[in-house]
Amino acid sequence: MALLSMTPKDKATGKLAELYEQAEQMFGVVPNNVKMLGISPDILENQLEFAGYFIEHKNLSRPFQAALRFLVSNQCKSPYCTGLNTMLLKQAGLTDDQIEAAKSDVSKLPFNEKEKALLSLVLKATKDPHSVTAKDVEDLKALGWAEQDIFDAVAYG
Repeated sequence: MALLSMTPKDKATGKLAELYEQAEQMFGVVPNNVKMLGISPDILENQLEFAGYFIEHKNLSRPFQAALRFLVSNQCKSPYCTGLNTMLLKQAGLTDDQIEAAKSDVSKLPFNEKEKALLSLVLKATKDPHSVTAKDVEDLKALGWAEQDIFDAVAYG
C-alpha cells in the first residue's frame, strides 16, 4: 500500500494525463509504479524516456530485460517487481518451472550463454559492486558484448 497519494488514470489531467497515455502505449497499461512516479510528473517523464531507451535497445532484448528485472527484483526481495516480471517472462514463453529455477540459478533460463553471462554479471554488480573484476568484463567482451551493452545492463539492473 502506498503511503503517498497516487492519481488514478481517470483522474489525471494535463501533463500527468499525457504521461499516463504514453505509459499505456509503452506497457499496455498504466502500472502502479508509473502512478507512484506520477506524484512527480517531471521524474515520471524522465523515467519514461529511460524506459523508451531500453524498449528500443539493439542488443538487450525485451525478454532479457524482463529476466534482468526479475532476477534483480528477486535478489532485492521486491514482490511487486518480481510478480510483474514473472508475468512478462511468461508472456515471453518461459514456464513457471524455468522462472522458479532461475531464482537460484541463472543458467536455468532458456537464453544463450552470452545472455546468461551478462545476467550473472548484473546480479553480481547489484549485490556487491566491488566484487566485479576486470576479468569479468573481459570475459563478457570475449563473448561479444560491447562495453556500452555491459554498462547499460548494469545501469538497468
